[in-house]
Amino acid sequence: MSKETLFYIRLREQASIKNKSMNQVERELGYPRNSLNNYKNGTEPSGERLLELADYFMVSPHYLMGKRETDEGASLKERFQALNFEQKGALCSICQSWVASQLFKNH
Repeated sequence: MSKETLFYIRLREQASIKNKSMNQVERELGYPRNSLNNYKNGTEPSGERLLELADYFMVSPHYLMGKRETDEGASLKERFQALNFEQKGALCSICQSWVASQLFKNH
């Protein structure tokens, strides 16, 4: 049994964060079906494809390739825009609770 590459694992994680299947990602980017599976066993993406995928997922190419442990490429605004409606609502509730606690704390 072959081991999945870190690049493929991170692709899958990013797709999951966006609530997308790998096939949905391929369709949205105009890639042939199952083309992302080529990266499962060690095939590396071209520079152009790496940049397309990094832009799509709003992460840095370095993160996707495993050169960084965390993604520091996307701004907070970009990360918020990437959330689905339910996730945005949950985050807004958290922010409202925090603001309310700070107001009462300072008065």
